[in-house]
Formats: sequence, structure tokens, C-alpha cells
Amino acid sequence: MIGLHRLGFVAVVLATLPALADEAWPPRGKSELLQRFQIKEARQGVGVDADAFYAVDNSAIAKYDKKTGAFISKWEGAAIHLDSAAVVDGKIYAAHSNYPARPMTSSIEIWDAASMRHTESHSLGIERGSLTWLDRDAHGVWWGAFANYNRLLDKSPLAHGNNHNTQVVRFDRDWRVAEAWVYPDALVEKFGDMSNSGGSWGPDGKLYVTGHDNPELYVMELPEIGSELKWVGTIPVEIGGQGFAFDHSQPGVIYGIIRKKDGGEVTVSRVTPPAIN
Repeated sequence: MIGLHRLGFVAVVLATLPALADEAWPPRGKSELLQRFQIKEARQGVGVDADAFYAVDNSAIAKYDKKTGAFISKWEGAAIHLDSAAVVDGKIYAAHSNYPARPMTSSIEIWDAASMRHTESHSLGIERGSLTWLDRDAHGVWWGAFANYNRLLDKSPLAHGNNHNTQVVRFDRDWRVAEAWVYPDALVEKFGDMSNSGGSWGPDGKLYVTGHDNPELYVMELPEIGSELKWVGTIPVEIGGQGFAFDHSQPGVIYGIIRKKDGGEVTVSRVTPPAIN
């Protein structure tokens, strides 16, 4: 007969296994900080191309030299809340919303990256939340996320939708939502009272996203069945959540931001994803 003390030991081990499994999954990658720049406009996000990076503030986008961090030029205008930037084929695409007003409305704003001249605006009106990021995948398809928030900015229960309603969407060629997915509950908990702030497709074909504050990238895959994205990895990195972008001229390198009271920083890091089966 097994002694009672042995049964107690076995029970403790079995009770511990789920916690150990939670700590081991999803697996963690690593990152290496390469550069950092003091950039006052680094408040909401950053985009990057082969020669420059573009720091995003609520109503401004500033262009800086990648090698030196020297200021080049700036657009500033009537935008309310710009979030993130994707630089594709010589154009800057930025998510824009009326955050923190309600009802939540969003638009897609476009600039010529060379001249920093605003060229196009596509209004999405009242949609699924506040548009926080845009990015184009390797197949030329545009994606984005509509954030919802638990933080009650005016103390009203109707101020924003629950952040479990945050959705990643695939757009068609006319910027209409063609498909949509949600995040798993465990990842939404990482967002706290806020939501998904940044997103960019990596060179490995996986979607990388950020929350509002945490110094982490979350690696996502589309599910084989259903509407919930798969959280397959986490990478600690020198950022403060918010918008970020992969530098496609340097595979595996991301540009991110860290917000500060007196401005902000743009950080450049090389990320190594975890081994994912």
C-alpha cells in the first residue's frame, strides 16, 4: 500500500504541472538592442524604410535618418490620434482614430514618404473599435486591428467596448473588412485595461503584435479552424508596447518606441523568435 505521505507528494506534483506548463508556453525568444535615439515625436509608434524611420505622435509624423538619427522633415496637421505607421512602396500608411471620443471612428491616412505630403484619406466611420495599426503582408494583403478598451476614460460603462472585443482584420482592396479574428483570453489579459497597440508581419510569415505598455512582442498564427488567433511565442524586447515595425531592409530587425514624459525614444532591436513546432 502506498503511504499517505507519498500520496500527498504525488498530489502536490500533479497540482504543480499546470502551472509549470503555463510558464513554458508559449515559448520565449530573445532580442538584442542595437541602437536607441532620443526622438520627441516617438509617442504612438514608428515606421521604417531602407533609409529613414518615421516617429508617430498623435497629430504628427517626423522623418529621421536611420544611421545618424538626424531630423529630416515633419508633417503636422489636423489628425486626432495617429497610431503606428507602415512604409510600403514609398508611402506611409497610418491608422487614425478619434480616441478617446465616442462613438469610436477610424480612418486610414497616407503620405508620400519622400515629400512628407499627406495624399489620401480613407474614412472607415464607426467600425469595430479604434484602428490602431496597419501592415501589408508578403502577399500584398493589408491587415489591421480594431482596439477596444476596458479603461473607462469618462467613468461611463459605455465609454469603450470590453477589450476582449479587440479584433485583427484582413482588408480587401477597397479597405473593407474581409475577415476578422480575436485574441485568446490569456493574451488579452496581458493588455491590462488597454488593448493591442501595434502589429507587423515578420519575415517568417508570422504576425507580431504588442500591447499598450509591456516590453514584449507576441507571436501569432492564424488558426486552422475558427476565429481565435494562436499565441505561439513571446519575445522580450526594449520597447514600451505601442506601435512598432519590422525593417524589411534588415531581416529580423524591428523599430519600436518607449514613451517618456519629456518626449520618447526610438529603439532598434534584432529579434530571435522562439523555436516553434
